Amino acid sequence: MKRIVTVCLAAGMLAGCAGIGVDPWDRGVLARADMQLDAYPTDAALDDHIYFSKEASSGGRGFGGGGCGCN
Repeated sequence: MKRIVTVCLAAGMLAGCAGIGVDPWDRGVLARADMQLDAYPTDAALDDHIYFSKEASSGGRGFGGGGCGCN
């Protein structure tokens, strides 16, 4: 009985993933620059630099040093 329930649950979970995807007519909307996770990469890089300079930390974002912001 447990095996049947397990197989039915597994089949149900796999069938639930069958409808995941992006329709062709939605791809144009999702490809816009303002729909990206990082819509403004230059601003994000500047904000990261300011944050890490003020926090006196180093590493983690691809540049070394820290504290003074002179890197």
